[in-house]
Amino acid sequence: MMNMKVKVRNVCAFLLASILILCGCVRRARKRAFNGEFILSVYFHNPSRKEFETCVKWFKKHRFRFLSIADLQQIVQQRLPFPKGAVVLTLDDGWQSNEANVVEVANQYQVPVTIFVSTEPVEKGTYWWSYIIEAQKKKLAYPLLDKLKKLNNDERLAIVKDFRILLPLRREALTIEQVRKVAESKYVTIGGHTHTHPILINCSAGHVYDELALSKEKLESWTDKEVTCFSYPNGDYGEREKEILKDLNYKLAFSSQPVYMTPGTLKDIYTLPRFGFLENASFAENICRIVGVWKPFTGNFRTLFSKNQHSNEVLIDEHQSKSSAFAIGQLAK
Repeated sequence: MMNMKVKVRNVCAFLLASILILCGCVRRARKRAFNGEFILSVYFHNPSRKEFETCVKWFKKHRFRFLSIADLQQIVQQRLPFPKGAVVLTLDDGWQSNEANVVEVANQYQVPVTIFVSTEPVEKGTYWWSYIIEAQKKKLAYPLLDKLKKLNNDERLAIVKDFRILLPLRREALTIEQVRKVAESKYVTIGGHTHTHPILINCSAGHVYDELALSKEKLESWTDKEVTCFSYPNGDYGEREKEILKDLNYKLAFSSQPVYMTPGTLKDIYTLPRFGFLENASFAENICRIVGVWKPFTGNFRTLFSKNQHSNEVLIDEHQSKSSAFAIGQLAK
């Protein structure tokens, strides 16, 4: 049933993306990028080699310039001019498959990438949310991920601890040796992504500091390189998190806010925006996503749908005393 829903969703999304492409939305976004209006900032998690390579080849075909974190820092400091037709590629978490699917491709095409690595999964092998997904597959009683992400961090840890014992999983994350190896590539930058990948806004200030400091310390000891950049787990942050990053001498931090990277957004170096690449979706959809035309269009559609849904709910409430058949008849008018 779930696979069927995914297939239907992907087919519908492909058709919508194809319309956006045919209408020239992607072409206009490319033109604006080459006019110097914005930098495209894209993040992945665990893409297949085909997905990542196809994306790199698309950017190369259209003559985009790939920026490293060092390049971006120079632009932020105004030591380099704001570029035309530029893109930044980043990855979150540090999945083991990133070595073959991303780093090898980056080396082959000489494209800079940044991998934001959570250090506890590197040491233990797995990510906390994978246990909840596995429990769902085995049809065990499990909490919803969205609800877990809203819990106080100590509560979340207590729940996940039980599933870690119950459901042993195979390694998912890079090993320490792999982190060290990929960091040797001149095309790869390693960044911080906390130690345990908590939702930082659900943690105490002391815990946030420890998460950011410990992960930085471990990554620097593994790679023998300074870690200067960071991405927020789940994209969640507040002013407190930004201040702690500054105290720990991080130079840049990335959110998951899907807007263009402009001279204006570069002024806040701890909330740099990114567009997300959706793994297992069609390439047509992802092209629309990574050039920034997908979110505005679908966001407007969702807003309209939500308003209509709310109107319908109000209408039903107004007619509660009447028969359901009559209420449905009113909604159909």
